[in-house]
Amino acid sequence: MEHWNSTLGSGFILMGILKDSESPELLCATITILYMLALTSNGLLLLVITMDTRLHVPMYLLLGQLSLMDLLFTSVVTPKALVDFLRSENTISFGDCALQMFLALTLGGAEDLLLAFMAYDRYVAICHPLNYMVLMSTRVCWLMVATSWVLASLNALGHTLYTMHFPFCMSRKISHLLCEIPPLLKLACADTSRYELMVYVTGVTFLLLPLSVIVASYTLILFTVLHMPSNEGRQKALVTCSSHLTVVGMFYGAATFMYVLPSSLHSPKQDNIISVFYTIVTPALNPLIYSLRNKEVMGALRRVMGKYMLRTHPTF
Repeated sequence: MEHWNSTLGSGFILMGILKDSESPELLCATITILYMLALTSNGLLLLVITMDTRLHVPMYLLLGQLSLMDLLFTSVVTPKALVDFLRSENTISFGDCALQMFLALTLGGAEDLLLAFMAYDRYVAICHPLNYMVLMSTRVCWLMVATSWVLASLNALGHTLYTMHFPFCMSRKISHLLCEIPPLLKLACADTSRYELMVYVTGVTFLLLPLSVIVASYTLILFTVLHMPSNEGRQKALVTCSSHLTVVGMFYGAATFMYVLPSSLHSPKQDNIISVFYTIVTPALNPLIYSLRNKEVMGALRRVMGKYMLRTHPTF
């Protein structure tokens, strides 16, 4: 089979979901609205957590990092997809493809680990409240954040370098919304079976180990909540945990489908739908899920907006 020089040629062609849609204009408008919602909601949540000192506690520091990851993750994919559709230009250079893959893997992996740390934070807060400030000090919190970013970056770097070292065939069309490992390996002219096994093993490790921490944390939380004497305390704990579990379900469901299920169960259309879900839909919904039912966040938002109104309209 004839090869093409991917490093010197015109790169790849991203055949994303907009290209194959029956109503591309409507889908483009929907994705634009979701992206603007993701930018606004995550940006607001970051602003509130940064400006309101009452939220300078581990739970909200971790939540702020989640918002930052979501904001960056959707921005790595969505703007290019929208601009490409409007310009009818779907090409992406070899270097840009590698960069997009690295950033997407880093942000996805960091969020995966951070969700496990957030579950541990809730476990300590509910099951060991008297030791919370010792077990979840600011130093420990930032160590968790740094661990998420560093491990995810190293994992992403290794996968990106190895994936992009393969020779690619004449077909430059990637049947996907972004440059990711599974669709790119389908274009490789070399035997990728061993590497696909390695991707599967690292995917299982990176997803199922944090997920087991989350399941264990919430099992212990459930036992503790059921024995709480205060109905108000029980309700507050359940509201906080249900928000986190909703986010966990959306993220891990999509990631498991993409990186744990065998490639024989994948189809380009399914992969595109899943990729839209975890790169566009989930980042838009996460801050809403966490904030709308959280009285502390909504109270902080009102205080920040009140201060802003006083500064801009002092006569009010």
